[in-house]
Amino acid sequence: MTTSEWLLPLTGAVVHETMLFAAIGFAIGGLDDFLVDFLFLIRLAGRRIARIETPRLAHLAPAAQPLAIFVAAWDESAVIGAMLRTAAARLGDPGWRLYVGAYPNDRATIDAVIEVAARDDRIRLVIGDRPGPTTKADCLNTIWRAMLADEAAEGRAFRAVVLHDAEDVVHRGELAVYAHHLEAGAAVVQVPVLPLIDQRSRLVAGHYADEFAEAHRLAA
Repeated sequence: MTTSEWLLPLTGAVVHETMLFAAIGFAIGGLDDFLVDFLFLIRLAGRRIARIETPRLAHLAPAAQPLAIFVAAWDESAVIGAMLRTAAARLGDPGWRLYVGAYPNDRATIDAVIEVAARDDRIRLVIGDRPGPTTKADCLNTIWRAMLADEAAEGRAFRAVVLHDAEDVVHRGELAVYAHHLEAGAAVVQVPVLPLIDQRSRLVAGHYADEFAEAHRLAA
């Protein structure tokens, strides 16, 4: 038997087994995505069969109980100011307060927050004890403790905590949506997140935005 006579079948067998192994790996890796899609379709079909209508935003009352908004910020001086100004201008619900967690060694972010907070007492800057960056969870825990201290000092309690990122563009009706579902008994509320395309990098931004938006839409 020549070398080619045994090498070609061996190569074919190796290629076949490798492709089979890769296919099984991709199938296992895609099970979580399939499960999310499957549950979304079941829920959608159930809502249509039961004729459950999603309430219109225009019909929702403003959030009656106070809501706390948390934003963990490290090196966000380029975007945090615009985010806070947009939130202050759009969120007309009474009683909300936006907490921004920053680090003592991030002066640029601190200054950007102070510039907006000085004109709006609904925005509260919380500076942690440790220099950053730490973890997002650590920053959120610092904000949480500041909120608890405010509740004790003011004698009131926030109905829920809303999480935002420093680059988010808030929707003017989001607090009303949260309040509606909380009053209906929901323990957690997630709203769809719509991506904004960066025109300077449409290929990367478009690919990322499609996956990001789909995941949030199906889970919301």
